Amino acid sequence: MTILHALVLGVVEGLTEFLPVSSTAHLIITGHLLGLAQTAFQSFFEVFIQAGAILAVVFLYAQYLRRHLYLIRQLAFSFVPTAVIGFLLYKIIKTVFFNSNLLIIMALLIVGGVFIVLELKLKKQTKRLNRQLDQMSDRQAALIGLVQALAVVPGVSRSGIVMVGMMGLGYRRDEAARYSFLLAVPTILAASGYDLFKMRGLLMHSGQSLSLLLIGTLAAFVVAYFVMKWFIGFLQKNTLIPFGIYRIALAIILLLFLK
Repeated sequence: MTILHALVLGVVEGLTEFLPVSSTAHLIITGHLLGLAQTAFQSFFEVFIQAGAILAVVFLYAQYLRRHLYLIRQLAFSFVPTAVIGFLLYKIIKTVFFNSNLLIIMALLIVGGVFIVLELKLKKQTKRLNRQLDQMSDRQAALIGLVQALAVVPGVSRSGIVMVGMMGLGYRRDEAARYSFLLAVPTILAASGYDLFKMRGLLMHSGQSLSLLLIGTLAAFVVAYFVMKWFIGFLQKNTLIPFGIYRIALAIILLLFLK
């Protein structure tokens, strides 16, 4: 891996972590396009640079969370179901799910279709999405956590599936996106922390690769910060349909490419 590779992967992580397009799928695809072998360090790098995206959430939303401390309880209720399912399925996720290109493509395709169907259904209804985060119950928070657990399948998109679940409960798109950002902090910290613990030997011997890790993390931080700000504004006037179309188009291209 070169400095350019680290920079590109960091930018891709920052672009896709909080958009409903699946950062995992895009990192895997980008790695293939760059001709990078899925080595132990490559896997370690992809996990490590998520810290940049998480730091961007903390940097952007620290003040917001201090003003809305009640959300800490709801985030805890959402985090626990995801953590339990992720821990129980850890070996399957790493040895089966991440090694199946067809599974990733199908997840991109199906969830893209869900976005479009959900938005078209909402358009036909007279009732609008009007719930805000201060209306979330403990039960709803736990349900959102169960929905988020579907993102153990690469290609689903953690942020995307959380938004689908919350919109199904009547929450505004921008509020659902904001909650998905905040929920990413404990979720990704726990998942990445466990991964890093498993790969701790690489961290001890990263040596000359430290500069690559720092470049990727910094790129992810900067890009994720601006992407989150843009996405909230986008959702205040637009739907998820463009992302649904993008996911379906990407899945079709990948299917053709694999042939």
